[in-house]
Amino acid sequence: MDQYEKVEKIGEGTYGVVYKARDRITNETIALKKIRLEQEDEGVPSTAIREISLLKEMQHGNIVRLQDVVHSEKRLYLVFEYLDLDLKKHMDSCPEFGKDPRIIKTFLYQILRGIAYCHSHRVLHRDLKPQNLLIDPRTNALKLADFGLARAFGIPVRTFTHEVVTLWYRAPEILLGSRHYSTPVDVWSVGCIFAEMVNQRPLFPGDSEIDELFKIFRKYWCKISPQNLCVLFRLMYYFYMKNLGYSK
Repeated sequence: MDQYEKVEKIGEGTYGVVYKARDRITNETIALKKIRLEQEDEGVPSTAIREISLLKEMQHGNIVRLQDVVHSEKRLYLVFEYLDLDLKKHMDSCPEFGKDPRIIKTFLYQILRGIAYCHSHRVLHRDLKPQNLLIDPRTNALKLADFGLARAFGIPVRTFTHEVVTLWYRAPEILLGSRHYSTPVDVWSVGCIFAEMVNQRPLFPGDSEIDELFKIFRKYWCKISPQNLCVLFRLMYYFYMKNLGYSK
């Protein structure tokens, strides 16, 4: 860790802490992600191992670059290229953002390029949201970040957990408890992000899984036949009762 000097803390979450830092050798500004190690005997968290292994394999202009991994003094640090802006902050700081179709197209194109690269390498991101899309304000280059929930997938489609993707960007099949899903879950998230860029507000800001489902289907009410609507209500009721702990 002698090579890197912390400058300031710029973020914190369940995974650990992110610092703006400086490479003492190159004088380059970098992002230092300190992984939280709860128990010494449990080793490195699976999310960190997953993120490291996937990012080491993927090199693309629209995916954040992992430059180094440092393990010292019972601490694990991931060294990333430094980008001080994310799409959420950018939208919040630019009230006229939604009225500029050129920049929206530019960002959407880059999101799709990045996720297409992931999918072509059989990787699901599973946590696409504006906060995980980093931007270089000098060039408007956009990069996918935070691969802690990402997973490799194969054929046949594997069984995954349904507790992924931030609620507002979560696909209906995951909300309904499916453990068999694939690339469409990322595409759904991209669609939600696109709508948010245009409208300057989240498309489906639910406050629970059942509320999120209601918001999604309420928006497309007129396109659902009465028969399918009946099935939908039964599914949602079943899902709600299952969450309360009832198996029948």
